[in-house]
Amino acid sequence: MSKVIVESLVYHLSGRTYESRLVYEPGALNRPGLVMAPNWMGISEGAERIAKEVAEKGYVVLIADLYGQGVRPSNGDEAGAAMMPLKNDRAELRKRMQEALSQLLGQSKALLEPGKVAAFGFCFGGCCALELARTGADLKAAVSFHGTLDTPNPEDAKRIKGSVLVLHGAADPLVPKEQLPAFEDEMNAAKVDWQLLSYGGAVHSFTDPNANVPGKMQYDRRTSERAFRSMHNLLGEVFQR
Repeated sequence: MSKVIVESLVYHLSGRTYESRLVYEPGALNRPGLVMAPNWMGISEGAERIAKEVAEKGYVVLIADLYGQGVRPSNGDEAGAAMMPLKNDRAELRKRMQEALSQLLGQSKALLEPGKVAAFGFCFGGCCALELARTGADLKAAVSFHGTLDTPNPEDAKRIKGSVLVLHGAADPLVPKEQLPAFEDEMNAAKVDWQLLSYGGAVHSFTDPNANVPGKMQYDRRTSERAFRSMHNLLGEVFQR
């Protein structure tokens, strides 16, 4: 039975209260830390389930609260209303991700292994993980699952310090195809250590068991398992450097 627990972590930024989730095994020492940016539904049972599964692999995970305490969308309309202002204001999005990272590094409940931190995210959260890397945050890796790849400041990729892994559904209709070559050009120009894995037949939200809109947003167990293996392989590699 897993000993991983989930605890709230409340903090303030720019006069607003946030309530992230710290997911860890009490008493475990010197584990790498991961900032997890959830999908557009924000803090949810599904996000906590993923974080627990990842934490069981030997990590301390902080699920970033990007919307603020009490903002917990219950449907797509509410999620879109919470997400779009941030997606359209990348400076604010980056600020909230940076604060989540600071909270992970500054908390005292779970002892982290110094210098071993990464970020990962899903859909909107994948965008958030990449934007955090573009700030120059001291990350060993940033991983995006079925996230959008665009950014208003491609030159910021030169700030990226760690490896970048994009896990993309080749049939995803919500990630414009022109974003892929633009992302490749951005990474190459900045000389980033990057990978883009494109999974044939997979659409948006392929890691989400609740996604069931055929041809648009749909869970794909095999692709999800492959993608998580790829993330864990990369994390194992970069944390050994």
